[in-house]
Amino acid sequence: MREANGVMRKHRWLLVLALLVAALALLAAGCGGDDDEEAEPAATTEEATTEAAEDVTGSIKIAGLWTGGEGDSFKAVLAGFSEKYPDVKVTYQPAGEDLPTILATGVEGGNPPDLASLSSPGVIKSFVDKGALQPIDFAIDALKENYSEGFVNLTTFDGKTYGVVFKGANKSTVWYNTQAFEDAGVEAPTTWDELLEAGDTLKASGVTPYSVGAAEGWTLTDLFENVYLRTAGGEKYDQLAAHEIPWTDPSVKDALTEMAKIFQSDNIAGGTSSALQTDFPTSVTQVFTDPPKAAMVMGGDFVGTFITTETKAKIGEDADVFTFPSINDSPPVVVGAGDSIVMFKDSPAARAMVSYLASPEAAELWAKRGGFSSPNKNLDEAAYPDDITRKLASELAQAETFRFDLSDLQPAVLNDALFAELANFVKNPDDIDGVTGKLEAAAKKAYK
Repeated sequence: MREANGVMRKHRWLLVLALLVAALALLAAGCGGDDDEEAEPAATTEEATTEAAEDVTGSIKIAGLWTGGEGDSFKAVLAGFSEKYPDVKVTYQPAGEDLPTILATGVEGGNPPDLASLSSPGVIKSFVDKGALQPIDFAIDALKENYSEGFVNLTTFDGKTYGVVFKGANKSTVWYNTQAFEDAGVEAPTTWDELLEAGDTLKASGVTPYSVGAAEGWTLTDLFENVYLRTAGGEKYDQLAAHEIPWTDPSVKDALTEMAKIFQSDNIAGGTSSALQTDFPTSVTQVFTDPPKAAMVMGGDFVGTFITTETKAKIGEDADVFTFPSINDSPPVVVGAGDSIVMFKDSPAARAMVSYLASPEAAELWAKRGGFSSPNKNLDEAAYPDDITRKLASELAQAETFRFDLSDLQPAVLNDALFAELANFVKNPDDIDGVTGKLEAAAKKAYK
């Protein structure tokens, strides 16, 4: 016991001595003369970030959907990354719509790219289920700060997040020929009833109301999704997307009943048979030719790119846009899509790229070039090159109720059925029971 007490006393004396030495050291530092070297100031946040960037080295390969002009814009974004991380070599492989197949082959062969962009949450989940994707939870704070919950949830599966929705699309828009509207004496509608009334007035003035590119199934599913979200609401939309309610549900039939009011042959440029042979670009150009073959086309914010590149019309003068109208006093909602960056191979360089693409800084580089909408809610709207792009991008990023393109959430076999049956619906808009019955049969097979 005495030995223990002796050790304790010794420890106490050592502690007192250590405290005394520390106090004298602090006193000496406070009284140092002018000849003493000044302590280096703490690094600023910017300097610390630069130092961290200098520590990241390596090379990464990104396979992307974006080709042509979009590919050039993404390369400009990557150039911004290279300025921040000069010791990381970045290679971009534009693959277009063949990308999912290329990635599947790469995964099977054990050689996928480090990162890739994918447009479908369903495809992302399929790679997650295979164990091919790496979670990006290291960037979750930045994602929650810069994106609404709806966008974060799009790439979150079993509690882990796997993607950054870098490029978005606002699909709740209708583009119109301003001269045709002016000649008919109609204004941009805000409700479905006003839209139908405007269509009748345009038709009476000698201009067919709608242009429909029904040769491409996604144009029809986009229209259905916008009508369904407004007539059935977000909860039903989610239930239908997950096949928790059947396609024969009354809510589906109600939405198709409203769509049938558009799909009357004399409402559509060239009639319904012509619409089924019309691709999407043509559906846009025939609204903005002189004289126009139709007064308006229902399509996403990307319609503006086709107007600019394929017609002589000037956006804001000859061409304008209004938000897809409310139905039965439905609140503001947005149906959209998005291209997400996912990570197949984890590395410091890949993590740096993911974090960079989640930032407003990266989004701004593409936004100022045009043809781009960012879901990043902290991107300064002034970055967009014109008022229309700014308006549509803001509606997308700030939407309280956002739903992803329903067809992109479906298994491939059901998506194919949607395209086919909605085309049949264009031919025969009275056969609602037949269309919904065939869709439900396809859904049962898809969700076995």
